[in-house]
Amino acid sequence: MSPLQAALERGGKGCPFWIAGPCAVESRDTNQRIAETLKTSAERLGIPLVFKASFDKANRTSSGSFRGVGLEKGLEELLWVKRQFELPILTDVHDPSQVAAVAEVADILQIPAFLSRQTDLIEAACRTGRCVNVKKGQFMDPTAVKPLLAKLAGFGATGAWITERGVSFGYQRLVVDFAGFPEMERAGAHLIMDVTHAVQLPGAGGDVTGGIREAIPYLARAAAAVGVHGIFAETHPDPSQARSDAANAWPLDQMESLMASVKRIAECAHGK
Repeated sequence: MSPLQAALERGGKGCPFWIAGPCAVESRDTNQRIAETLKTSAERLGIPLVFKASFDKANRTSSGSFRGVGLEKGLEELLWVKRQFELPILTDVHDPSQVAAVAEVADILQIPAFLSRQTDLIEAACRTGRCVNVKKGQFMDPTAVKPLLAKLAGFGATGAWITERGVSFGYQRLVVDFAGFPEMERAGAHLIMDVTHAVQLPGAGGDVTGGIREAIPYLARAAAAVGVHGIFAETHPDPSQARSDAANAWPLDQMESLMASVKRIAECAHGK
């Protein structure tokens, strides 16, 4: 376990850390507002925090959808957040060619769910010495986590998480199977629950992804009770205006109350 992973997990399941931020890098003003609000809340609640945002969202429903500001500009903005707010940074990588540059800025490299079986990408991320967060694919059952963890270990990952974000259940629906968590933990997984992507309705909006925003607190509270090491959530000052995944972004002004309720439940269920 890397020093960063140990620091983020210092509270165990009794105080899960948060990975939070906008879906995609939009503007410095938006990044500043989100990072400042989240950091203030995290410090007030005593919760470790990672800032997340993607410089490129390659997995879009439509080719015309907003993808982000690109690698160079995105890393510039993420580095600004990192220095300004002294927060660890998480962002996605989609191709091995991006990994070295991203690792210069990001503390955690994230493998997107649709790429969770891409061996070359996982190997490149592990070889950087950065922590790696793998989004468990919507097509993967809990038994698939064991060989995935072996792959991460074999490539020398210094710190690693598996993030649950629901599995495909028929058309345009994702379901979180909490009964699979013990099996993934027995395989050695340190689990993070993605409470915003798990409420997606893929393609339900025609050329955009839909979502059941009101279900986010239900999944967050359930994850805290079941027990996870971290919570992943996308947030925006005005979700209706978010340029990516708007339907499943949680309002920024409601983040602290959500974080507080999750912490109380986690303390009750898993605190010392």
